[in-house]
Amino acid sequence: MKVEINKTNWEVTVTKEKGDPYFKRSEWADAESTLLYHVKKELIKQGYDCVKIRMWKDGHLVDDNQQYIRDRKGKWFIWNTSWAIWDAGEHFNENGIVHLRYEEE
Repeated sequence: MKVEINKTNWEVTVTKEKGDPYFKRSEWADAESTLLYHVKKELIKQGYDCVKIRMWKDGHLVDDNQQYIRDRKGKWFIWNTSWAIWDAGEHFNENGIVHLRYEEE
Protein backbone atom coordinates (compact mmCIF):
# COMPACT_ATOMS: atom_id res chain seq x y z
CA MET A 1 0.00 0.00 0.00
CA LYS A 2 1.38 3.35 -1.02
CA VAL A 3 0.20 6.38 0.98
CA GLU A 4 1.08 9.86 -0.26
CA ILE A 5 0.11 13.06 1.54
CA ASN A 6 -0.17 16.13 -0.69
CA LYS A 7 -0.42 19.11 1.67
CA THR A 8 -0.76 21.53 -1.24
CA ASN A 9 -4.00 19.94 -2.50
CA TRP A 10 -5.12 18.78 0.97
CA GLU A 11 -5.36 15.22 -0.33
CA VAL A 12 -4.09 11.78 0.63
CA THR A 13 -3.78 9.25 -2.17
CA VAL A 14 -3.80 5.57 -1.21
CA THR A 15 -2.70 3.28 -4.03
CA LYS A 16 -2.98 -0.50 -4.08
CA GLU A 17 0.16 -2.57 -4.47
CA LYS A 18 0.66 -6.27 -5.04
CA GLY A 19 -0.07 -8.28 -1.89
CA ASP A 20 -2.38 -5.72 -0.29
CA PRO A 21 -5.39 -7.17 1.53
CA TYR A 22 -8.98 -7.09 0.30
CA PHE A 23 -11.13 -4.96 2.61
CA LYS A 24 -14.65 -6.17 3.37
CA ARG A 25 -17.43 -5.50 5.82
CA SER A 26 -17.68 -7.81 8.81
CA GLU A 27 -19.76 -8.08 11.95
CA TRP A 28 -17.39 -5.76 13.80
CA ALA A 29 -16.09 -3.30 11.16
CA ASP A 30 -16.73 -1.63 7.83
CA ALA A 31 -14.24 -2.01 5.00
CA GLU A 32 -13.30 1.64 5.48
CA SER A 33 -12.34 1.03 9.10
CA THR A 34 -9.93 -1.72 8.10
CA LEU A 35 -8.52 0.42 5.27
CA LEU A 36 -7.89 3.30 7.70
CA TYR A 37 -6.14 0.88 10.06
CA HIS A 38 -3.74 -0.15 7.28
CA VAL A 39 -3.22 3.49 6.21
CA LYS A 40 -2.39 4.34 9.83
CA LYS A 41 0.17 1.51 9.97
CA GLU A 42 1.78 2.79 6.77
CA LEU A 43 1.90 6.37 8.10
CA ILE A 44 3.57 5.13 11.28
CA LYS A 45 6.21 3.41 9.10
CA GLN A 46 6.75 6.78 7.39
CA GLY A 47 7.43 8.40 10.77
CA TYR A 48 4.04 9.94 11.60
CA ASP A 49 2.76 9.63 15.18
CA CYS A 50 -0.94 9.00 14.57
CA VAL A 51 -4.01 7.14 15.79
CA LYS A 52 -7.29 5.96 14.24
CA ILE A 53 -10.29 7.02 16.29
CA ARG A 54 -14.02 7.65 16.03
CA MET A 55 -14.54 11.31 15.19
CA TRP A 56 -17.25 11.95 17.80
CA LYS A 57 -14.79 11.09 20.58
CA ASP A 58 -12.86 14.22 19.64
CA GLY A 59 -15.99 16.37 19.76
CA HIS A 60 -16.90 16.37 16.06
CA LEU A 61 -20.63 16.38 15.33
CA VAL A 62 -20.76 13.38 13.01
CA ASP A 63 -22.22 9.88 12.98
CA ASP A 64 -21.11 7.66 15.87
CA ASN A 65 -19.41 5.21 13.48
CA GLN A 66 -17.35 7.64 11.36
CA GLN A 67 -13.61 7.27 11.90
CA TYR A 68 -10.49 9.18 10.95
CA ILE A 69 -6.74 9.23 11.40
CA ARG A 70 -5.15 12.09 13.31
CA ASP A 71 -1.82 12.85 14.87
CA ARG A 72 -1.65 12.45 18.64
CA LYS A 73 -1.49 16.21 19.19
CA GLY A 74 -4.55 16.94 17.04
CA LYS A 75 -2.72 19.17 14.53
CA TRP A 76 -3.82 17.29 11.37
CA PHE A 77 -6.29 14.60 10.35
CA ILE A 78 -7.25 12.40 7.40
CA TRP A 79 -10.84 11.42 6.65
CA ASN A 80 -13.29 10.38 3.94
CA THR A 81 -15.42 13.43 3.14
CA SER A 82 -17.96 11.18 1.37
CA TRP A 83 -18.26 8.72 4.25
CA ALA A 84 -22.09 8.77 4.21
CA ILE A 85 -22.19 8.09 0.45
CA TRP A 86 -19.54 5.44 -0.18
CA ASP A 87 -17.16 3.22 1.75
CA ALA A 88 -13.50 4.06 1.06
CA GLY A 89 -12.42 0.46 1.65
CA GLU A 90 -14.82 -0.91 -0.95
CA HIS A 91 -13.86 1.89 -3.35
CA PHE A 92 -10.19 0.97 -2.86
CA ASN A 93 -10.94 -2.68 -3.67
CA GLU A 94 -12.78 -1.80 -6.88
CA ASN A 95 -10.48 0.92 -8.22
CA GLY A 96 -7.09 0.22 -6.66
CA ILE A 97 -6.89 3.83 -5.50
CA VAL A 98 -8.75 6.08 -3.09
CA HIS A 99 -8.44 9.78 -2.27
CA LEU A 100 -8.98 10.97 1.27
CA ARG A 101 -9.02 14.49 2.69
CA TYR A 102 -6.05 15.89 4.63
CA GLU A 103 -6.71 18.83 6.94
CA GLU A 104 -4.75 20.79 9.49
CA GLU A 105 -6.20 22.64 12.46
